[in-house]
Amino acid sequence: MLVHIRKVVGRVTYRACEECAEGVITDVVLDEPFRDCGLGTRALSHLRSQHPGVTWHTTLEKRLTRDLLHRMRIPKTAVGGTCSHLRSVVVTPADS
Repeated sequence: MLVHIRKVVGRVTYRACEECAEGVITDVVLDEPFRDCGLGTRALSHLRSQHPGVTWHTTLEKRLTRDLLHRMRIPKTAVGGTCSHLRSVVVTPADS
């Protein structure tokens, strides 16, 4: 979850496998006022720093998230990626 002044303003949903060093971003949601202020970029940079060495992909097709992920050089992949044991994770306020 992304928090601004004690209010949740977005979230990043992903699956990550430390064993295979593969991660798939499955959703990025930001409230309208925070879409062009760099919060999405900061959230994805934080995600990368929390999982060093993980290769990230995405399954997203929405224009807003597609543009963000393209800027962050996170390529689109097939539905689940190649790892068979990815686990679902949501970034919590303590992580962001």
